[in-house]
Amino acid sequence: MAKLGKRARAAREAFAGKENVTVEEAVALIKANSSVKFDETVEIAMNLGVDPRHADQMVRGVVGLPNGTGKTVRVAVFARGAKADEATAAGADIVGAEDLMETVQSGKIEFDRCIATPDMMPIVGRLGKVLGPRNLMPNPKVGTVTMDVEAAVKAAKGGEVQFKAEKGGVVHAGVGKLSFDEAKLVENIRAFVGAVSKAKPTGAKGAYMKKIALSSTMGPGVSVAIEDANVE
Repeated sequence: MAKLGKRARAAREAFAGKENVTVEEAVALIKANSSVKFDETVEIAMNLGVDPRHADQMVRGVVGLPNGTGKTVRVAVFARGAKADEATAAGADIVGAEDLMETVQSGKIEFDRCIATPDMMPIVGRLGKVLGPRNLMPNPKVGTVTMDVEAAVKAAKGGEVQFKAEKGGVVHAGVGKLSFDEAKLVENIRAFVGAVSKAKPTGAKGAYMKKIALSSTMGPGVSVAIEDANVE
């Protein structure tokens, strides 16, 4: 096992014995023990009592964080004509149709969110093997297959976060930057947890939320009391 550096060891010691704390306590602890020179992302990981291999236990959704993510989101839009113009005017970084499909097929994926108008889905569908594993495939359930291109682009740029249960029933996402005020991070975290709570699938049995942990990009995690995080 590799030796921990002084910085990592000090952070681990600061977090030792602190479990199931309030969201406020977790955020304060994470902020106080960051020692890197860049603005870390505050990340949330939620262990849910679901098996996403079953359709009736899939957890998927989208939430607009009240204070944004602090991250610049690059948006690609599959559209033609007036809708392509609408996407460009709304601030989309890349807009196209067959030409964009060919760019993606070549392995050049320079975007973080992909939106498409419904008529573009036959084209986008060919990219399933490329976009699917990266969680970039447009989906009407999270508002990325839509005729309201302007609203979708602005939402993506404005702090909207998608979530999806991965293998083992884990949902994870970035919920802000460490430079955010503590109150803003707390508000974002509770908004995210609330959205995941509302997305509870019909097939979920037993305890839905098993564990919630917060961390910074380079820091250790701290578990948060579920009843404190999920106040909605």
